[in-house]
Amino acid sequence: MKDYFVLMADIVDSRKSNQNKLMSNFKTVVSETNYENNELMLSPMTITLGDEFQGIVNDAKAAVKLMFSIEEKIIHLNAGFKLRFVLVEGKIDTPINKTIAYEMLGDGLTQAREALTVQKNSNIRYYFDLRNKTKSEALVNSMFLYQSIIDDWKISKDYDLITKFIKLRDYKVVAEQLGKTRSQIWKREKSLKIEEYFSAKSLINYISELP
Repeated sequence: MKDYFVLMADIVDSRKSNQNKLMSNFKTVVSETNYENNELMLSPMTITLGDEFQGIVNDAKAAVKLMFSIEEKIIHLNAGFKLRFVLVEGKIDTPINKTIAYEMLGDGLTQAREALTVQKNSNIRYYFDLRNKTKSEALVNSMFLYQSIIDDWKISKDYDLITKFIKLRDYKVVAEQLGKTRSQIWKREKSLKIEEYFSAKSLINYISELP
């Protein structure tokens, strides 16, 4: 059987949050991400156990793009949660369900579920288990650097500013839109490590495209 790329994620410490608001925001993030990134998936991200989702994606490159898209949407919506991701390359024995990620069986799905369970005891939020183990390790390490940047963005009042940096890139344009001085926004760009954020994304995208 053919190898597929199984992407799973769950909410970190979901029991500590307001459940109604949490699930509403989670459903919004998953639904909007599916709609905006349909071309990256063979089977859409589907919420399975309340605070988890699974899907079948095109490849490692697509998975990384989805992770970035989801993280930026969580920030944009100030959704109030963080996700733990696993990507496993493995077998799926049944036909791919192209409308909902249910009713599929195979070692790839089993391994992804097991990996997600194991990662609950780790501080790493992005885990990769690909056939190319060197690539897997490089992605885990580079995503850990990425995680160190975004996990420092702990003040929700900064999320609107971060969203503008992500969308507009140029601090001068951000300053103009916000009616702030360029000096003020330049300092915030530095303190939030926006340049480092884009550098990390660029590196990770490059690694994800390696064979």
